[in-house]
Amino acid sequence: MKVTRAALPFLPLCQRLLPSRLAGLSLALLKATALELAILAGHLLLYPSGITQERRGSAAPLPSPDGAAQLPTESKPPVVLLHGFIDNRSVFVLLRRSLAQHGRQQVESLNYSPLTCDIRTAAELLGRHIEEICERTGSSQVDIVGHSLGGLIARYYVQRLGGDLRVRTLVTLGTPHSGTRVVPLANAHPIVRQMRPGSDLLEELTRPAPGCRTHFISFWSDLDHLMDPLETACIDHPDLMVQNVRVSGIGHLALPVHPAVATGIRQALDAERTGAEAAAHAGGLTVA
Repeated sequence: MKVTRAALPFLPLCQRLLPSRLAGLSLALLKATALELAILAGHLLLYPSGITQERRGSAAPLPSPDGAAQLPTESKPPVVLLHGFIDNRSVFVLLRRSLAQHGRQQVESLNYSPLTCDIRTAAELLGRHIEEICERTGSSQVDIVGHSLGGLIARYYVQRLGGDLRVRTLVTLGTPHSGTRVVPLANAHPIVRQMRPGSDLLEELTRPAPGCRTHFISFWSDLDHLMDPLETACIDHPDLMVQNVRVSGIGHLALPVHPAVATGIRQALDAERTGAEAAAHAGGLTVA
């Protein structure tokens, strides 16, 4: 999979003025920054539409041959989308549409309160939401896609609260699994402190997790301005079935939006792999 590069009219000039390697990096950074700004502007317009929780109803009954109504039987589990810090479900408008167009009939976006000050509390609330989704849909498991902080909340639920029983696959997008040092002044917020390297919460996630049944796929970008260091968005744990996916040429905000990443997410959710196969493919999928 490749993130296609748009041609720039000043590309030949930049290549003449700068060394080829530096020119390539500068142009990639320029394009990624321009894309981030465009996505931010669009997201600000959509943000009000995602403030409230979405309506949830029971699955629509399908007619059976004898005329009696029956619930749909879908082989793919529901997908739960979990947004990042100071955000809401509107960030997933395009990803949700992509999943629905490719056969995911049950996709739900969850909002956690912007006043949330503890990842552990948010993970407990996520667990209650997932139990309600499983009861309502008749599914025994769900898949989760978490952007940034959302991925960390979901991971805590899976590893520390027994969520591996319910979560088949967890996809994280630009999640600071080992902590990020970006924006030191933001330490005033308790959740930001929990996302710093060496925090008590991140220390919990390094503890043994034998027999964890969830498959983890972590998408990390080489131009993610919120991950410091960049590799913090990778999962490194000996007990987990992990595939770290490197994304080249796009930034943090583009991860839940870019169509190439959406394709990678769909492939990750649709993959049927054993633990050994997941380990063998770790780091083997690249969006460039």
